[in-house]
Amino acid sequence: MSTASTVEALAERLDTAQTTCTDTPSLADTHDFDIAEAYAVQAALVARREARGERVTGVKLGFTSKAKMAQMGVSDVIVGRLTDAMRVANGGDLDLGRFIHPKVEPEVAYRIRRDVDLDDPTTDIESCVDALAPAMEVIDSRYRDFRFTYEDVVADNTSASAYVIGSWRPLESVPNRAVRLVSGGTETVGSTAAILGDPVRALHALLDMCRRRSIPLRAGQVVLAGAATAAVPLTAGVTTCEVAGLGTVEVRVIG
Repeated sequence: MSTASTVEALAERLDTAQTTCTDTPSLADTHDFDIAEAYAVQAALVARREARGERVTGVKLGFTSKAKMAQMGVSDVIVGRLTDAMRVANGGDLDLGRFIHPKVEPEVAYRIRRDVDLDDPTTDIESCVDALAPAMEVIDSRYRDFRFTYEDVVADNTSASAYVIGSWRPLESVPNRAVRLVSGGTETVGSTAAILGDPVRALHALLDMCRRRSIPLRAGQVVLAGAATAAVPLTAGVTTCEVAGLGTVEVRVIG
């Protein structure tokens, strides 16, 4: 896959799946494409959302778990884009009807305080953020039966679907904080150490990937550093995430 028309066609297919809540077979079933082309499809997909009036509000990291990397046979994190249409207020309502087969993950979020100079090799990514918060991400792969390749998930904007962020706190080190997620009455516990051993390492991995894939990082944007536990099905009711020392974030899931 190398033509611009093919990139646009695949982006349209994924966009249609998302907007109609209809799953689609793996792109790799019919197209042979590499990771650079997968990011090109992602960019075209995000451009479609922007053309509808959405605004990019940040980025998210995936494959920040060593176990997930091993499962997918990769050694790099992946990066997707967040938009204002994905943002849900802390304590707000979220309609299950907007998803295909959603799952939720507990996360740590960082806030970017100034534009990040990707061209400067001396850029200190840690100095570019000024706050962190407990957060949750809803992932919703557009692929049928959750069957996809590494390239597929990147093209699908890393399954990004919705996110909610708790109260921002001054920046601090959170290498091994207890995490508790309650969804559908089921409790899942974990640690921020599951995020590359320390969530701050996700910032450095993000800088490297954004340089390689020309993904800008702007002042005011948020960074979802990665999941602190395995994703669990998102079901109706109140879903909450607590990160020790950072606080709690919640959403009311309707449907």
